Amino acid sequence: MLLSIKEMEVRKLPFAQTWQAGEIDFSDSGTAQSGALVAEGEAELLAHTGGEVHVRGRVKATLVAECDRCLGKATYPVDTGFDLYYRPVDHSAPVEDEVAIDEGEAEMGFYELPGLELEDILREQVLLQLPMQRVCSETCKGICPVCGGNRNEVDCHCVEATPEGGRPNDDRWSALKTVHFEHRN
Repeated sequence: MLLSIKEMEVRKLPFAQTWQAGEIDFSDSGTAQSGALVAEGEAELLAHTGGEVHVRGRVKATLVAECDRCLGKATYPVDTGFDLYYRPVDHSAPVEDEVAIDEGEAEMGFYELPGLELEDILREQVLLQLPMQRVCSETCKGICPVCGGNRNEVDCHCVEATPEGGRPNDDRWSALKTVHFEHRN
């Protein structure tokens, strides 16, 4: 849905829409939409700001991802509000390698005419709600490094070889144990 700047010149644009699973693409984030994504809110062009747009609302969705520990299914319900500001891209300004921005501009998004795509705004807001480490539960036991079984589903009773320090034996470093170094002054 295009949030048209021309329409916002006349009035605020309310929105209340539902997207079914697959209508908004989350695949590049390693997640998928499970069920409907519902959003409602409004967008308005702020007077005397040079084209600044204020978009606020609420989005609800459920996403599924692969658990980082056990590779099982991890479900993330999202229900969050958003309050965003966008400014038009200034194509007349000279292009510089580095541009200093103030704190307010760091929180500002930018758009090009004819307007903003609501789906892009919602996708970003949903992805921002997902944790960095995606796990099916806080108590997830992960995958056994010996047999590869999901420790949440099977008690595999595998025993890892451990040297005196209590850490698993890693043969990749064993060659270094036999190397003798000469000390030269």
